[in-house]
Amino acid sequence: MKIVCIGGGPAGLYFGLLMKKQNPGHDITVVERNKPYDTFGWGVVFSDATMQNMRQWDPATAATIEHAFNHWDDIELRFKGERIRSGGHGFVGIGRKKLLNILQARCEELGVKLVFETEALSDADFPDADLVIASDGINSRIRQQHADIFKPDAVTRPNRFIWLGTHQQFDAFNFIFEKTEHGWFQAHVYKFDENTTTFIVETPEDVWLAHGLDKMNVDESVAFCEKMFAAHLGGHPLMTNARHLRGSAWLNFQRIKCEQWSFHNGHSHVVLMGDAVHTAHFAIGSGTKLAIEDAIELTRQFQQQGATAEKIPEVLATYQQLRNIDVLRLQNAAWNAMEWFEVVGQRYADTLPPEQFMYSMLTRSQRISHENLRLRDAVWLGGFERWFAERAGVAVPADKAAPPPMFTPYTVRGLTLKNRVLVSPMAQYSAVDGVAGDYHLVHLGARAMGGAAMVFAEMTCVSAEGRITPGCPGMYNAEQKMAWKRIVDWIHHNTDAKFAMQLGHAGAKASTRLAWEGIDQPLKEGNWPIVSASEQQYLPGISQVAKAATLADMAQIKADFVRSAQDAADIGVDWLELHCAHGYLLSSFISPLTNQRTDDYGGSLENRLRYPLEVFKAVRAVWPADRPMSVRISAHDWVEGGITPDDAVAIARHFKAAGADMVDCSSGQVSKKEKPVYGRMFQTPFADRVRNEAGIATIAVGAISEADHVNSIIAAGRADLCAVARPHLANPAWTLTEAAKIGYTPIAWPKQYMSGKAQMESIFAREKAMAAAPAVKEPA
Repeated sequence: MKIVCIGGGPAGLYFGLLMKKQNPGHDITVVERNKPYDTFGWGVVFSDATMQNMRQWDPATAATIEHAFNHWDDIELRFKGERIRSGGHGFVGIGRKKLLNILQARCEELGVKLVFETEALSDADFPDADLVIASDGINSRIRQQHADIFKPDAVTRPNRFIWLGTHQQFDAFNFIFEKTEHGWFQAHVYKFDENTTTFIVETPEDVWLAHGLDKMNVDESVAFCEKMFAAHLGGHPLMTNARHLRGSAWLNFQRIKCEQWSFHNGHSHVVLMGDAVHTAHFAIGSGTKLAIEDAIELTRQFQQQGATAEKIPEVLATYQQLRNIDVLRLQNAAWNAMEWFEVVGQRYADTLPPEQFMYSMLTRSQRISHENLRLRDAVWLGGFERWFAERAGVAVPADKAAPPPMFTPYTVRGLTLKNRVLVSPMAQYSAVDGVAGDYHLVHLGARAMGGAAMVFAEMTCVSAEGRITPGCPGMYNAEQKMAWKRIVDWIHHNTDAKFAMQLGHAGAKASTRLAWEGIDQPLKEGNWPIVSASEQQYLPGISQVAKAATLADMAQIKADFVRSAQDAADIGVDWLELHCAHGYLLSSFISPLTNQRTDDYGGSLENRLRYPLEVFKAVRAVWPADRPMSVRISAHDWVEGGITPDDAVAIARHFKAAGADMVDCSSGQVSKKEKPVYGRMFQTPFADRVRNEAGIATIAVGAISEADHVNSIIAAGRADLCAVARPHLANPAWTLTEAAKIGYTPIAWPKQYMSGKAQMESIFAREKAMAAAPAVKEPA
């Protein structure tokens, strides 16, 4: 094949040399606008895993790079006068110029033609090429020329950064944080050769503007950074490759991803590669990794499917399909890391102590979990767990390991939970006339014995009209009260778990069938009148039409909540939660999607919150002062024009001021137009943001399914408690099981089940040992 690579960065050069190595008969040219052996930039970084990949595909190149690179395992945080270090992270640093020079030399050795000082204006400039690789960087001219085909999604991020260098030596990947009168700056610092270190300085746009950096030239910006980070530079200056620029050298990161990666221009097949097709923020050092692995995967596909012109369409289709999976995974991780640095000043730097700040930073991308940290650096993590446990009031003997964060106690008002796991409220649709029966005793009792600190009953309705379905339980008459007392007493007598009740009113989602008979569908007969903040029909053309609640309706419903709360207190319920989420009545007042009122209870967020806050305050006034009270909110409606995470912070602040102890951060279920983005722990960012911006404790929910999830959430300060739902349906003893999986044996079991404890723990220990052991070949 005749191949032209437009752009002499890592992607184009490495693909060129790999293909030439695979078949010397290929005619391969790399076209680069810069001079021979001349490039700009400081160090680049990629992982040990990428280096291993390179060893397999071209040992000669890998050996030369390894001879030139700097390898480090440690990450060091410099924050609030402290230095904290963790090891086992495995990165490679090398100067960008050195890396490209190595690749250029290898290309020449293999016979790849390098054409320098030539600006490739279009892919059409090479009509005789079978394949044109557009590896021309983040500002790819080829991508821009064919934007209608490639369909790029370009997002400019808010933080400003300047890419600098220094001769000050650092023996770890350093993250340095400094606070000014206007806000926080952070530096990403890593050594890439014997004498030089990359020093990237980053800050939010508002802080950048407040310091007048937008009006400074390059030299003035460098001097500003030197002064700010002087304590870390040891007298060495900062250097820039951007002094030839006019104006500021500060940039905004651009995230690029394309819907289509290749096309045929009438003469040649054209494919994007590297930064031209996708970018990943430097916060996890994956840009060079993505470029190198693009080149490897496309070479692999030609190797497997045939490196001929006829095979190109099939190869390019497979290439995009396979690479998209890994690229999206890395871009998502890089996005998480990038967002962490964008909000670190407003969310974490002023609220988290250095030890927890370090943990949060290490797990910012959500690719590194709690147990993965243990594999990387068990000593550091063990010390952190000891610190965390002692802050939670656990005295840890010097010769004992501390409990994992999820198994530390948590105290709210006069209540202490034995650990951080809750059984989430889950509708069971099994009550009769609102009365919780034997089913509820068995269901809730079994989960109370399963190791969780507290068990929530499903939403308990404050009136018959407030029930979601005829099978939903209530707390509005004496029979229901006694039925709940039976369950509360049983749990308190037989377990050390606490019992929580969530009070709610279904609003426009009331008077519907049992879930297995048609979720959200109106009853076939026997419907009762329903109300909401405004007249609405939850399922357009299907649901009953809910009338707008009058002031008299609102007064009666508030009285119903107060009576139910008093009854719950009478029977010994330990914790009360007010349900203001999921489109139910109180939620319908909060969301602009469902509240179109023109009185004092509609309009602004403050007005829309007025009634839910009135109910909350009335309930808090009768709820015992030594017992906690939380509120569940929908932190995101997932619909344009609905509640956003920004609103969730404001909502939480209002409930905090009203006396709420915690905010239970769920989302959605307010409108059927919702488009949620699912994934593991997908709602935890809402709890994280509310906790660290509104300054109130939170409960995280949503796709939390293993101990690693809980430990990571709690340890990083993203939430204070985790409510686990579906896993507890599958396994009432989910908490005990997860403890055994991670090898935490001090956890207490019910005395009746003790004979099963050692067996479960030994099974998981054996499985873990077998997974870690090298494979043994059986004799023939």
